[in-house]
Amino acid sequence: MTGLCFRRTIFLKAALSLRAPGVRLAANVKTAATSNRQIATDIVRRLREAGFAAFWVGGCVRDFLLQREPQDYDIATDARPGQVEKLFKRTIAVGRKFGVMVVVEGKQQFQVATFRAESDYQDGRRPSQVSFGDARADAERRDFTVNGLFYDPVSETLNDWVGGEADLRARIIRTIGAPEERFAEDHLRLLRAVRFAAQLDFQIEAKTFAAIKELVPKIEAISAERIREELQKLFQPPHAARGLELLRETNLMAHVLPELQATLTCEQSPDYHPEGNVFNHLRLMLSQLPAQCDPLLPWAVLMHDIAKPLTASRDAVTGSIHFYEHEKIGARMAEEIMTRLRFPRRQSETVSSVVRHHMQFKDAPQMRKSTLRRLLLRPTFPLELELHKLDCLGSHGRLEVYDFLVRAAEELQRQPQIRPPLLKGNDLIKLGFKPGPAMGALLAELREKQLADEIKTRSDAKAWVKTKRAATVPS
Repeated sequence: MTGLCFRRTIFLKAALSLRAPGVRLAANVKTAATSNRQIATDIVRRLREAGFAAFWVGGCVRDFLLQREPQDYDIATDARPGQVEKLFKRTIAVGRKFGVMVVVEGKQQFQVATFRAESDYQDGRRPSQVSFGDARADAERRDFTVNGLFYDPVSETLNDWVGGEADLRARIIRTIGAPEERFAEDHLRLLRAVRFAAQLDFQIEAKTFAAIKELVPKIEAISAERIREELQKLFQPPHAARGLELLRETNLMAHVLPELQATLTCEQSPDYHPEGNVFNHLRLMLSQLPAQCDPLLPWAVLMHDIAKPLTASRDAVTGSIHFYEHEKIGARMAEEIMTRLRFPRRQSETVSSVVRHHMQFKDAPQMRKSTLRRLLLRPTFPLELELHKLDCLGSHGRLEVYDFLVRAAEELQRQPQIRPPLLKGNDLIKLGFKPGPAMGALLAELREKQLADEIKTRSDAKAWVKTKRAATVPS
C-alpha cells in the first residue's frame, strides 16, 4: 500500500466526518488538553528543525481524527535515543534498547520512540529482536490499522501506510496484516481488539473477529495485571455494556472472567426481573452507568450477582426462583476474582463488602432508625447506593427505595453530631471501666441508643454508663 498524505483541509474534513460522541470537557481540562497538544507539536517541531523526521503516532492520531481528546501524545522519530537526549533538557530512558525515551516538559511526559521494526516474538508479548527502521516499517509493526496512522502537526499532513483512515471512516477494527501474526506477537491484542471496538463503538472486521475466536485460549498466557488493566478500560462508561457483549461474542469471557459464563443461562423470577437471565441484568446495569462514577462501580455491578448460578433453586409448589445467601457467597467469590486479577487488596475488600450488603437495601424503609443509620454511615454506602440504583434500573425500574435512602442520607448529613460515637473506650476507662468484652458490649449498646436518638449528648452518655455500672455492681 502506498503512503497517503492529506493536506490540512482534507484532514479536517476527515476529522469532522469521523466525529464520534464524547464526554464534554470542563474548562480546566480543555485548557490542559490544549497545552499538551501544543507541547506535543513543539516536540515534533524541535525534532524537525534538528533534521529528523517526527510524527504523532498511534492512539492520539486516531482520537484526534475522531474529535476525541487524546489522553496522551506519543511521538515517533528517526532520531536515536542519544540524539533525543541532546535535544531536550529533561529525558528519561524508559526503554533505550527499544529506542523509547520520555521527554519531560513541566509536569507532563511525552513518549518519543525511534522508528523500529520487531521480530521473533517467542512469549506472546515481547519481540526478541528489534531493529531501527523507517516510518513505514514502524507503522506496519503496530496492532490495528486505526492505530497505525502518522500525523505531522507542523506540516499538517496525515501519513497512512496501513489503510487506517479508511477503516476509521468505516468504523472498523482490523489488524495490520494477517490477524494470526499480530495476535501471535502479543496475545493481549485479542482483548485490546474488543476494548477498542467497545470504546470507539466500532465493529471488528470479520477475519480479525474469526481469529480472536480461534486463538482466544492464548489470552491465558497473559499476566493477570495486564488483563486487569484492559478490563478496567473496557468496563468504563459509556461503553461498558458493549464491552461485556463483545467478551461474550468472542468467547473471551470464558477465559478472563469465567465465573460470568453461568450467568448466561441463569434465569430469574420475572416478577422482579422482567429482563430475563442474570447476564441480561448485568448488561442493562452497565448500560446505565453514569458518565462519572467510582472506578469500582462497574466491578460491583459484575460481582453483585456472581453467585446466583451457584445458589439458584426453584420452589416446588409456586415455581418461584430463589437465590438464598447469594450475597454472602458472592462476596467471597468477588474477593477471589479480584485477587486473581491482582486488584489492590483494599479495592477487592471494598467490592466484596458492597456485594455482601447489597440485599439489605430493599428492607431500608422498614428498618429501625439505628439500623438504617448504621447502613448510611458505612464507608462504602455511596458505592452501595449507586449499585442499588443500577440494580433497580436493570430490572423492575422502581426507585422508591433509592429515593428514600437519598432523603435519609441528606437528613443524616444535617446531623453531623451523630457520626462520631459519643464515648469511646478511653472515655470508659477514665470512668473506671476495665477493658474487655463487657466494655465493648456497653459501647455497642450506647452506640445503638445514640443512633436511635435516645441519647444525644456526651453528658447524657456518661450518666447512662454510670447508671449501667451501678446496676451491675453487687451491693
